[in-house]
Amino acid sequence: MELNIPKLPVGDGIEAFINFTTDHFSFITRAISDITETGLDALIEGMLFFNPIVLILIFTALIYKFSTRRIAISSFAGLLFIWNLGLWEATISTLALVIIATMVSVAVGVPLGITAALYKSFHRVLMPILDFMQTMPAFVYLIPAIPFFGLGPVSAIFTTVIFSMPPAIRLTSLGIQQVPTELIEAADAFGSTKKQKLFKLQLPIAMPTIMAGINQTIMLALSMVVIAAMIGAGGLGGEVWRSIQRLWMGRGFEAGIAVVIIAMILDRVTQKLSEKK
Repeated sequence: MELNIPKLPVGDGIEAFINFTTDHFSFITRAISDITETGLDALIEGMLFFNPIVLILIFTALIYKFSTRRIAISSFAGLLFIWNLGLWEATISTLALVIIATMVSVAVGVPLGITAALYKSFHRVLMPILDFMQTMPAFVYLIPAIPFFGLGPVSAIFTTVIFSMPPAIRLTSLGIQQVPTELIEAADAFGSTKKQKLFKLQLPIAMPTIMAGINQTIMLALSMVVIAAMIGAGGLGGEVWRSIQRLWMGRGFEAGIAVVIIAMILDRVTQKLSEKK
Protein backbone atom coordinates (compact mmCIF):
# COMPACT_ATOMS: atom_id res chain seq x y z
CA MET A 1 0.00 0.00 0.00
CA GLU A 2 1.46 3.38 -1.00
CA LEU A 3 1.00 6.68 0.82
CA ASN A 4 -1.07 9.17 -1.16
CA ILE A 5 1.12 12.13 -0.31
CA PRO A 6 3.82 13.75 -2.44
CA LYS A 7 7.27 12.22 -2.03
CA LEU A 8 9.77 14.49 -0.28
CA PRO A 9 12.49 15.44 -2.80
CA VAL A 10 15.40 14.29 -0.63
CA GLY A 11 17.27 12.49 -3.43
CA ASP A 12 16.70 15.32 -5.90
CA GLY A 13 17.97 17.86 -3.35
CA ILE A 14 21.14 15.88 -2.66
CA GLU A 15 21.77 15.39 -6.38
CA ALA A 16 21.23 19.11 -7.04
CA PHE A 17 23.67 19.98 -4.23
CA ILE A 18 26.34 17.61 -5.58
CA ASN A 19 25.86 18.94 -9.12
CA PHE A 20 26.06 22.56 -7.92
CA THR A 21 29.21 21.85 -5.90
CA THR A 22 30.81 19.98 -8.80
CA ASP A 23 29.97 22.75 -11.30
CA HIS A 24 31.14 25.69 -9.17
CA PHE A 25 33.91 24.29 -6.96
CA SER A 26 35.52 21.71 -9.22
CA PHE A 27 38.70 23.81 -9.36
CA ILE A 28 39.13 23.21 -5.62
CA THR A 29 38.52 19.45 -5.84
CA ARG A 30 40.87 19.24 -8.85
CA ALA A 31 43.61 21.03 -6.89
CA ILE A 32 43.08 18.74 -3.88
CA SER A 33 43.10 15.74 -6.21
CA ASP A 34 46.37 16.81 -7.88
CA ILE A 35 48.12 17.46 -4.56
CA THR A 36 46.89 14.22 -2.98
CA GLU A 37 47.77 12.13 -6.03
CA THR A 38 51.26 13.64 -6.17
CA GLY A 39 51.82 12.92 -2.48
CA LEU A 40 50.49 9.37 -2.81
CA ASP A 41 52.64 8.61 -5.87
CA ALA A 42 55.73 10.04 -4.15
CA LEU A 43 55.12 7.94 -1.04
CA ILE A 44 54.58 4.75 -3.05
CA GLU A 45 57.61 5.36 -5.29
CA GLY A 46 59.72 6.23 -2.24
CA MET A 47 58.87 2.94 -0.52
CA LEU A 48 59.21 0.88 -3.71
CA PHE A 49 62.64 2.44 -4.32
CA PHE A 50 64.02 0.12 -1.65
CA ASN A 51 64.50 -3.59 -2.16
CA PRO A 52 61.63 -5.37 -0.33
CA ILE A 53 63.95 -7.06 2.17
CA VAL A 54 65.60 -3.72 3.00
CA LEU A 55 62.21 -2.05 3.53
CA ILE A 56 61.01 -5.01 5.64
CA LEU A 57 64.10 -4.65 7.85
CA ILE A 58 63.47 -0.88 8.16
CA PHE A 59 59.83 -1.50 9.13
CA THR A 60 60.91 -4.17 11.63
CA ALA A 61 63.44 -1.82 13.22
CA LEU A 62 60.80 0.92 13.55
CA ILE A 63 58.27 -1.55 15.00
CA TYR A 64 60.89 -2.78 17.52
CA LYS A 65 61.64 0.82 18.55
CA PHE A 66 57.98 1.70 19.15
CA SER A 67 56.68 -1.66 20.47
CA THR A 68 58.28 -4.92 21.61
CA ARG A 69 60.68 -7.54 20.31
CA ARG A 70 57.88 -10.13 20.01
CA ILE A 71 55.74 -7.82 17.84
CA ALA A 72 58.79 -6.90 15.73
CA ILE A 73 59.65 -10.57 15.06
CA SER A 74 56.01 -11.40 14.24
CA SER A 75 55.81 -8.39 11.92
CA PHE A 76 59.05 -9.42 10.16
CA ALA A 77 57.61 -12.89 9.53
CA GLY A 78 54.26 -11.47 8.37
CA LEU A 79 55.85 -9.02 5.92
CA LEU A 80 58.11 -11.76 4.52
CA PHE A 81 55.01 -13.92 4.02
CA ILE A 82 53.27 -11.12 2.09
CA TRP A 83 56.36 -10.69 -0.12
CA ASN A 84 56.40 -14.45 -0.71
CA LEU A 85 52.76 -14.30 -1.90
CA GLY A 86 53.75 -11.79 -4.59
CA LEU A 87 51.64 -9.04 -3.04
CA TRP A 88 54.39 -6.64 -2.02
CA GLU A 89 53.59 -3.78 -4.44
CA ALA A 90 49.86 -4.05 -3.70
CA THR A 91 50.63 -3.96 0.03
CA ILE A 92 52.77 -0.85 -0.37
CA SER A 93 49.94 0.87 -2.31
CA THR A 94 47.45 -0.02 0.43
CA LEU A 95 49.83 1.06 3.17
CA ALA A 96 50.41 4.44 1.46
CA LEU A 97 46.66 4.99 1.07
CA VAL A 98 46.02 4.11 4.72
CA ILE A 99 48.89 6.33 5.93
CA ILE A 100 47.64 9.39 4.01
CA ALA A 101 43.97 8.80 4.93
CA THR A 102 44.88 8.34 8.60
CA MET A 103 47.08 11.45 8.64
CA VAL A 104 44.25 13.56 7.17
CA SER A 105 41.67 12.01 9.53
CA VAL A 106 43.83 12.69 12.58
CA ALA A 107 44.84 16.19 11.42
CA VAL A 108 41.16 17.15 11.06
CA GLY A 109 39.60 14.89 13.70
CA VAL A 110 41.76 15.66 16.75
CA PRO A 111 41.28 19.47 16.58
CA LEU A 112 37.54 18.94 16.06
CA GLY A 113 37.47 16.61 19.08
CA ILE A 114 39.33 19.18 21.19
CA THR A 115 36.90 21.92 20.13
CA ALA A 116 33.91 19.67 20.88
CA ALA A 117 35.28 18.94 24.35
CA LEU A 118 35.84 22.61 25.16
CA TYR A 119 32.63 24.08 23.69
CA LYS A 120 29.35 22.32 24.56
CA SER A 121 27.32 24.02 21.79
CA PHE A 122 29.79 22.75 19.16
CA HIS A 123 29.63 19.30 20.79
CA ARG A 124 25.82 19.26 20.48
CA VAL A 125 26.01 20.15 16.77
CA LEU A 126 28.85 17.75 15.96
CA MET A 127 27.56 14.56 17.61
CA PRO A 128 24.53 14.03 15.29
CA ILE A 129 26.83 14.57 12.30
CA LEU A 130 29.18 11.87 13.63
CA ASP A 131 26.21 9.55 14.19
CA PHE A 132 25.24 10.13 10.56
CA MET A 133 28.80 9.47 9.34
CA GLN A 134 29.13 6.24 11.36
CA THR A 135 25.74 4.72 10.52
CA MET A 136 25.64 5.58 6.81
CA PRO A 137 26.62 2.47 4.76
CA ALA A 138 30.22 2.83 3.58
CA PHE A 139 29.26 2.23 -0.06
CA VAL A 140 27.23 5.46 -0.09
CA TYR A 141 30.39 7.54 0.42
CA LEU A 142 31.62 6.35 -2.96
CA ILE A 143 28.79 8.27 -4.68
CA PRO A 144 29.90 11.89 -4.05
CA ALA A 145 33.60 10.97 -4.32
CA ILE A 146 33.35 10.11 -8.02
CA PRO A 147 31.96 13.49 -9.31
CA PHE A 148 34.31 15.40 -6.98
CA PHE A 149 37.57 13.55 -7.67
CA GLY A 150 36.86 11.02 -10.44
CA LEU A 151 37.77 7.34 -10.36
CA GLY A 152 41.05 6.44 -8.69
CA PRO A 153 42.99 6.49 -5.42
CA VAL A 154 42.13 10.11 -4.53
CA SER A 155 38.42 9.27 -4.37
CA ALA A 156 39.35 6.26 -2.28
CA ILE A 157 41.28 8.47 0.16
CA PHE A 158 38.32 10.90 0.34
CA THR A 159 35.83 8.13 1.19
CA THR A 160 38.25 6.52 3.62
CA VAL A 161 38.77 9.81 5.47
CA ILE A 162 35.02 10.41 5.81
CA PHE A 163 34.43 6.83 6.97
CA SER A 164 37.34 6.58 9.42
CA MET A 165 37.40 10.05 11.01
CA PRO A 166 34.56 9.79 13.62
CA PRO A 167 36.49 7.66 16.20
CA ALA A 168 39.35 10.20 16.24
CA ILE A 169 36.86 13.01 16.99
CA ARG A 170 34.75 11.09 19.51
CA LEU A 171 37.60 9.63 21.58
CA THR A 172 39.58 12.89 21.60
CA SER A 173 36.53 14.69 22.96
CA LEU A 174 35.82 11.89 25.44
CA GLY A 175 39.41 11.78 26.70
CA ILE A 176 39.48 15.51 27.44
CA GLN A 177 36.06 15.44 29.09
CA GLN A 178 37.21 12.61 31.38
CA VAL A 179 40.05 14.66 32.89
CA PRO A 180 39.21 14.86 36.63
CA THR A 181 37.58 18.17 37.60
CA GLU A 182 39.82 18.35 40.70
CA LEU A 183 42.86 18.66 38.42
CA ILE A 184 41.11 21.33 36.32
CA GLU A 185 40.25 23.27 39.49
CA ALA A 186 43.82 22.94 40.74
CA ALA A 187 45.13 24.30 37.43
CA ASP A 188 42.64 27.19 37.66
CA ALA A 189 43.74 27.88 41.23
CA PHE A 190 47.35 28.24 40.05
CA GLY A 191 46.24 30.73 37.38
CA SER A 192 46.76 28.52 34.31
CA THR A 193 45.50 29.86 31.02
CA LYS A 194 43.23 27.79 28.74
CA LYS A 195 46.19 27.04 26.48
CA GLN A 196 48.36 25.89 29.40
CA LYS A 197 45.56 23.69 30.76
CA LEU A 198 44.99 22.12 27.35
CA PHE A 199 48.60 21.36 26.41
CA LYS A 200 50.08 20.65 29.86
CA LEU A 201 47.17 18.92 31.58
CA GLN A 202 44.20 17.83 29.48
CA LEU A 203 45.96 16.50 26.36
CA PRO A 204 48.66 14.52 28.24
CA ILE A 205 46.04 12.86 30.48
CA ALA A 206 43.72 12.21 27.52
CA MET A 207 46.50 10.82 25.31
CA PRO A 208 45.74 7.07 25.88
CA THR A 209 42.12 7.66 24.86
CA ILE A 210 43.21 9.76 21.87
CA MET A 211 45.59 6.98 20.78
CA ALA A 212 42.71 4.49 21.06
CA GLY A 213 40.76 6.74 18.69
CA ILE A 214 43.69 6.84 16.25
CA ASN A 215 43.90 3.03 16.46
CA GLN A 216 40.22 2.75 15.54
CA THR A 217 40.72 5.23 12.70
CA ILE A 218 43.52 3.09 11.24
CA MET A 219 41.41 -0.07 11.51
CA LEU A 220 38.44 1.57 9.78
CA ALA A 221 40.74 2.92 7.05
CA LEU A 222 42.02 -0.61 6.41
CA SER A 223 38.47 -1.96 6.35
CA MET A 224 37.71 0.43 3.48
CA VAL A 225 40.46 -0.84 1.17
CA VAL A 226 38.27 -3.50 -0.47
CA ILE A 227 35.22 -1.22 -0.80
CA ALA A 228 37.36 1.61 -2.17
CA ALA A 229 38.77 -0.78 -4.78
CA MET A 230 35.40 -0.49 -6.54
CA ILE A 231 36.35 3.06 -7.56
CA GLY A 232 39.91 2.27 -8.54
CA ALA A 233 41.86 2.37 -5.27
CA GLY A 234 44.05 -0.56 -6.35
CA GLY A 235 46.36 -2.19 -3.81
CA LEU A 236 45.24 -5.24 -1.85
CA GLY A 237 41.60 -4.18 -2.19
CA GLY A 238 42.06 -4.16 -5.96
CA GLU A 239 43.44 -7.72 -5.79
CA VAL A 240 40.39 -8.86 -3.80
CA TRP A 241 37.98 -7.05 -6.12
CA ARG A 242 39.65 -8.53 -9.22
CA SER A 243 39.51 -12.00 -7.64
CA ILE A 244 35.78 -11.62 -6.97
CA GLN A 245 35.12 -10.60 -10.57
CA ARG A 246 37.13 -13.52 -11.99
CA LEU A 247 36.41 -16.11 -9.28
CA TRP A 248 40.10 -16.40 -8.32
CA MET A 249 39.22 -17.74 -4.88
CA GLY A 250 42.77 -18.52 -3.77
CA ARG A 251 44.16 -15.17 -4.87
CA GLY A 252 41.30 -13.36 -3.14
CA PHE A 253 41.99 -15.12 0.16
CA GLU A 254 45.73 -14.41 -0.14
CA ALA A 255 45.01 -10.68 -0.51
CA GLY A 256 42.56 -10.87 2.39
CA ILE A 257 45.18 -12.53 4.60
CA ALA A 258 47.67 -9.78 3.67
CA VAL A 259 45.12 -7.13 4.79
CA VAL A 260 44.71 -8.98 8.10
CA ILE A 261 48.49 -9.11 8.65
CA ILE A 262 48.85 -5.37 8.01
CA ALA A 263 45.88 -4.66 10.30
CA MET A 264 47.37 -6.78 13.12
CA ILE A 265 50.78 -5.09 12.83
CA LEU A 266 49.31 -1.57 12.91
CA ASP A 267 46.92 -2.49 15.72
CA ARG A 268 49.62 -3.95 17.98
CA VAL A 269 52.04 -1.07 17.35
CA THR A 270 49.45 1.65 18.07
CA GLN A 271 48.30 -0.23 21.19
CA LYS A 272 51.88 -0.30 22.49
CA LEU A 273 52.29 3.38 21.66
CA SER A 274 49.12 4.09 23.63
CA GLU A 275 50.44 2.15 26.65
CA LYS A 276 53.74 4.02 26.54
CA LYS A 277 51.91 7.36 26.44
